[in-house]
Amino acid sequence: MPFTIDLDIVSQEAKLFSGKGELIAIPGDLGELGITFGHAPLLTALKPGPVRIVNGDEQEIYYVSGGFAEIQPFKVTVLADVVQRAADLDETLALEAKQRAEQLLKDKKADVGYAEVLAQLAEAAARLEVIRRLKRQK
Repeated sequence: MPFTIDLDIVSQEAKLFSGKGELIAIPGDLGELGITFGHAPLLTALKPGPVRIVNGDEQEIYYVSGGFAEIQPFKVTVLADVVQRAADLDETLALEAKQRAEQLLKDKKADVGYAEVLAQLAEAAARLEVIRRLKRQK
């Protein structure tokens, strides 16, 4: 039997996941991190994207909008701003948010900060990527 690592995924509202995984993949600020039992301790910022929990051939996916992850040899804690199960994401809403953000970037007269619009665009693109990964998994 493979070694597993404990994982908690927590948002401001609730704990959305508490369980074990053979491999935990998180969207670290500098790229995707693959974490297994015995990983070196690490604290990292998260960018918008998928958190994947792999157990054998099965995979569970959550979307996080950002936050932090604490990695210890036997436990991973994801503290996210927003967390949603990938199956609960709405592709239409994500496409609309992406199009709105792209339009704001094109509109030079918009009364919105450039960095804020880029963050909205990154979140919408990450939601769409999580939805696409979930579709490929099925």
